[in-house]
Amino acid sequence: MSEAASIKKITQEIGTRRTFAIISHPDAGKTTLTEKLLLYGNAIHMAGSVRARKNQRQTTSDWMKMERERGISITSTVMQFPYREHTINLLDTPGHQDFSEDTYRTLMAADCAVMVLDAAKGVEAQTRKLFEVCRQRGIPVFTFINKMDRPALDALELLDEVETVLGMTPVPMNWPIGDGDTFIGVYDRVTEDVHLYDRTVHNQTVSPETITTLDDPIIEETLSDHQFDDLHTNIALLDELATFDEESFLAGEQTIVYFGSALTNFGVQLFLDDFVKFAPPPAGYASDQGVIDPYKKDFSGFVFKIQANMNPKHRDSVAYIRIVSGKFERNMQVNHGRSGKTVRLSQPYAFFADSREIVDDAFAGDIIGLPANKIFGIGDTLSVSNGIEFSSIPRFAPEHFARLINEDITKQKQFLKGIDQLEKEGAMQIFFEADAFRRDPILAVVGVLQFEVVLARLLDEYRVKTRLDRLPHQLARWVEGPEDEIEQLPWRYGLLKTVDRDERLVALFSSPHELDYYAGKFPNITFRETV
Repeated sequence: MSEAASIKKITQEIGTRRTFAIISHPDAGKTTLTEKLLLYGNAIHMAGSVRARKNQRQTTSDWMKMERERGISITSTVMQFPYREHTINLLDTPGHQDFSEDTYRTLMAADCAVMVLDAAKGVEAQTRKLFEVCRQRGIPVFTFINKMDRPALDALELLDEVETVLGMTPVPMNWPIGDGDTFIGVYDRVTEDVHLYDRTVHNQTVSPETITTLDDPIIEETLSDHQFDDLHTNIALLDELATFDEESFLAGEQTIVYFGSALTNFGVQLFLDDFVKFAPPPAGYASDQGVIDPYKKDFSGFVFKIQANMNPKHRDSVAYIRIVSGKFERNMQVNHGRSGKTVRLSQPYAFFADSREIVDDAFAGDIIGLPANKIFGIGDTLSVSNGIEFSSIPRFAPEHFARLINEDITKQKQFLKGIDQLEKEGAMQIFFEADAFRRDPILAVVGVLQFEVVLARLLDEYRVKTRLDRLPHQLARWVEGPEDEIEQLPWRYGLLKTVDRDERLVALFSSPHELDYYAGKFPNITFRETV
């Protein structure tokens, strides 16, 4: 293949990539929508149930044992599937607020986001937090208002909440007809068709939808007079509101809105058809050499996630790479930015939750996995060109602390291996009490549910039973300054003196007030966040 033909091929492939993350408050239906998108993309043949019964298939995206038991997503997963001549990279994120750091890292690898709202609850607390990350990243947001087959808030009220709380202008691409028991379907504002909702269709198969018009007698027969009048009034009113503007959408000023029911597949295909049409192709990424163009021929990418033991058959650790530019080829040699070493990438994976397969090539926008040997860390840059460093991925400051105690000393080797791996994944930070025998590490996490995950994973994946002794501290700070003044800090009176893996001194404070007090009393000492 000639050089020109090769460049043309790379350009075409990159143009078909769509990489997005799904975000939501817990229980809004994010994982269910993920399953149905895979179903329509022919990636799976039967969608799972988040809380699967024995005779049901469990969700593809929730692969961790604790996720399956609790029916929640607690770690990000990646799934790639084709749809209408596009390659979709879907990143399913944790909904629980305790795993916001993992969600943040995942959003760093996405070009846009799909925000799932519960039609009965609207914009919830965690949705606001996750949206703020999208705003900081400057990525466009689609909105899928879910569970319309259940009693819901007024549709106009939901749109008003999106606008007032999130600060985006909502532009509905379809409009719900009824809700709960009177939910009939949605009106497509572009085609002016009505897609009828069929309650008899089994919710785990893709079924053709019945398409009709607003004049169909079934609509007037099903709705009350008040609902019927409101429907026509609202549809007429929508035309006077903001219309879709692609430039405003891509700038994050508008969000295009879809109504449906993920559990029953309704409205999913309407959304997915528009998604591949309006979602942006891979974008450039900021680096110390300026913004790197995705269509640049040379490969570059960064590590945004590390995960161990996804598949018990492998028992290995995988580094997730977002390809930023060019084409990746198996066995290529790249520069590892942080160490300056040259690394051969001989076993690249494509992902489908906990499943994987070796791939020979991939393009900007794709997510690939690499065996995470000791050299890889979160935020590392890989590139054909030496010297590129992408913007760092910030960490969240821990707020909860506990000693982790190994209850079976005969498994100390497995214990140390487990906590080392979990720290590399960014699941927690580890400190050791200074001037003491370093047997029991101190875990520092953002949310308390992360403690449970650590205990569960050490038991399930490393066969080590552990327990926690919670500590009363709330903040961790690196301590820098004159040694004689540092020694004068009241270490024996509640202020806990610890060190991190790199032997940097870390002080654990019981409250922000305590931190402010000692910062004022010791002006020559600097207390920096451990992020």
